[in-house]
Parts: sequence; structure tokens; C-alpha cells
Amino acid sequence: MSGFVGPDLLVAGAGGGLAGALRAAERGLSVVVVEASPHFRRGNNTSMSTAMFPGAGSRWQAEAGIDDSPERFVADIMAKTSRQADARLARTLAEVSAPLVEWLADSVGLPLSLVTDFNYPGHAVPRCHSIPGRHGSRVVDHLVREVDQHPNIDLLTPAKLVAVRTDDTGAVRAGVVRYPDGVEEEIPTGAVLLATNGFGANRDLVARHLPEIADAHYQGSDQSLGDALRIGTELGAATGFLDAYQGHGAVSPVAGTLVGWATIIHGGVLVDRTGRRFGDETRGYSEYAAELAARPGATGWIVLDETIHRQCLPFQDYRDTVSSGALVWADDVAALAAALEVPADALAAELRRSAEAARGERDDEFGRTHWERPLRPPFAAVRVVPALFHTQGGLLVDEHAAVVDLDDRPIPGLYAAGGAAAGISGHGAAGYLPGNGLLPAFGLAYLAADHVASKVRTHE
Repeated sequence: MSGFVGPDLLVAGAGGGLAGALRAAERGLSVVVVEASPHFRRGNNTSMSTAMFPGAGSRWQAEAGIDDSPERFVADIMAKTSRQADARLARTLAEVSAPLVEWLADSVGLPLSLVTDFNYPGHAVPRCHSIPGRHGSRVVDHLVREVDQHPNIDLLTPAKLVAVRTDDTGAVRAGVVRYPDGVEEEIPTGAVLLATNGFGANRDLVARHLPEIADAHYQGSDQSLGDALRIGTELGAATGFLDAYQGHGAVSPVAGTLVGWATIIHGGVLVDRTGRRFGDETRGYSEYAAELAARPGATGWIVLDETIHRQCLPFQDYRDTVSSGALVWADDVAALAAALEVPADALAAELRRSAEAARGERDDEFGRTHWERPLRPPFAAVRVVPALFHTQGGLLVDEHAAVVDLDDRPIPGLYAAGGAAAGISGHGAAGYLPGNGLLPAFGLAYLAADHVASKVRTHE
């Protein structure tokens, strides 16, 4: 690339960063995207997601008669995080959420629709939008096709951003990219978007900041090594919420797939090796990762039935779990207990109490109030283990996705999105709301593109 003038925007990371690239190109900018993994289309965190995009006040909600607003979304975020979330960022992302999903549908062509067959814990109303199959790999495939067809975007992979250079004023002037053969190239640019996710694959950082989940299975990109955290702090960036993460209590160790929490929302229960439940499963799948990790053997079983099985089939992840043979079927509780190798009396008593609570005949001892209906034989069960999906802490950003320093001043030309930035989940795992991984990934990338475009136009 000798003599290369350089793009208006250099994007590191081909997940939500692809959406930022498309938005920037739509605004007339030249863009280069660098991605470290040649397998990103199936191996990054966006591709591993259930493709849920929150949109508060979207046209799909209006068509469904659902009254929602950014203010209501912010209230849900604050309630889920016990008011620990970054208020500025929560407001910013709630306000951009509906314009974002409508832009993804109208300009990018994603076939989004509102998910109404169930509602995730923490969302007061249905506001998550997804695509057929409800799998992030289809989102990434679509974005790659759009990027490949756009004349203003170049995608370089495998290529890794290893440093960002600034000028005497502290403004971004170049990004340093390393290729697999070890050759490094300095690409001149006035703006860099860090969209390399968090540090979930960096076991040292996980052990330091997230000790409660450090020994759990990691279900995320092997390139989430904390590169953005290192690059940003080298330039004086502020960081925050490094103890925050999205966990999950429903990964199948047999299939290596996400079983999905829709099994729970539709009425399933989670028991441990003693055959007993150990909490209100509907509080959220993220916090259940650490709770499951603390149970005997750090494993458990989601128990469901044929109706729930059918209700979960729209999810590609669940279909993959079924295809793997991880689902065990039994005609009655005794046969199920034998298959799971748990005490039959304990499992029978647990399912009986759960059914009574679902029918309103008794209060659930753990406070669970959401039951679609009692489970009915034949039963099914799938073994699950706790997992870390991605970290939710990182570089602090402002309402334009610009990375800020310790005095809350933007570092000129440096932006962060997704796991590279501190999110809106507060501290720990309990504050994570479904969809609030993709929203910062795509929403902040979208906002960064708009801000870079406004700066470029100002200087033309």
C-alpha cells in the first residue's frame, strides 16, 4: 500500500464495526476495516449472538400497539443495574436505539422484525428486534456482503491494529496494522474506531477483574484480548466498569452451543446435580452464570417439555443443540431423573412445587412469578454449564462514542464501540439486559461514524 493516502476512518473489528463502516461510507467517507481473525464470520461475538437489537419506540412496536420510549428504556436499564449504569451513555443509546434498528432495516437491508413471542427479563415491553433464525452469523454475513459491494470500504483480514499514533496536539494521525507475516504498516487517518470487543479471551485480565467467572467456559472470540483497552490507556483514556460482564447459564457442553434462555422464559426450570432449583431463573441469564458456577460440579440441567421445545425452534442455536443430540427425553419424572443421574425424589418434589407455583396454588420459594404454564410430560432436559460471553467494561466514551481522558475530554479522533467501550450494564453480571451487547456495538459505531462525518465535512 505504498503511497496510500489513508482513509477518513480506520475501523478495527468486523462485528459492529462493519455497521460503523457502512454508516460512514453512506455519509461519504472512505473507510478501511481491519480484522484480526480470518474466521470472524463465525468466530466473533456478533456472529455468536442471538441477533437481538433493542429499539425503544420503533415503527414495529408502533405497528404492534406497544407503547415504548427511550425514557422507558433508560428506566429499565437503571432498574436492572440498580442505578449503577453510566447515565449519559444509557440515555444516548436508548435514544439512538430505534433510529438504529430502522436504519439497519432500511439502509443496510437486514430483515428485522419485533420479537413478540416472548419477552426477556428486565425489558418492560417487547423491544428486541431480530432476523429469521435469530443468529448473529446471519447478521455478519449480510454486513460483509454490503461492505464488499461498497466502493468506499476496504476490508483487510487478517490484519490487526496494534497501535494508534497521535500528533503533537494529541489528535489521532495514524493506525499501525500488523499482518500475519509480522510486517507492520502505518495507515494515516484522522479517526480510528476501536471495535475489537473486550478482554474475555485474556485469562489474566479476566482473573484480575472478573474472579467469580474466571474458571467458567469462555464462549466468545479468541481475539477479544483487550487490545482496545491497551491502546486506549496508552493514549491516556479513562476506563470504567471493568468488573462488568455478560455471563450465561445455558451453554451446552455437549454441543458447544447456546441452549437459550427462551427455554426458561417459556416455563422451563434449572436444577443442579441434587435435582433442586436454586433461584428465580427469570431474573436473568447473565447473573445465573456465576450462580451456576457455584453449584456442585458447576453444572445443571434445564428441564422443559414438548411445548417449550416447539416454542424454541425459531432459534438457530436451539436447533443446533437439538441436532447435536444434547436433548434428553423421558416419559415421566422417574425416567428423567435416571437419565440425568439426579435423586428421583428431589426432582419429583421440585417439579411438583414448580407446577403448583405455575398454577398459582403456592408462592415460589425463590420468588419466581413468571410461569407461562406448568411443565407436562413427556419431559426433556439438557445439561448446561456457566459461561462468560463478553466483558462489559472498557474505555469510557461520550455521547458521540468518542473516547475520553481522565478529565472527561475527548481524545480527538479516537472512538470506541461495543466491548471496547464501557457499556451500560453497571457492575458485575446482574445488570446485563438482553440486547445490550449488540446495542453498544452497533449504536456506538453508528454514532462514531456520524461524528467523524461531521468533523470531516467541517474541515472540507
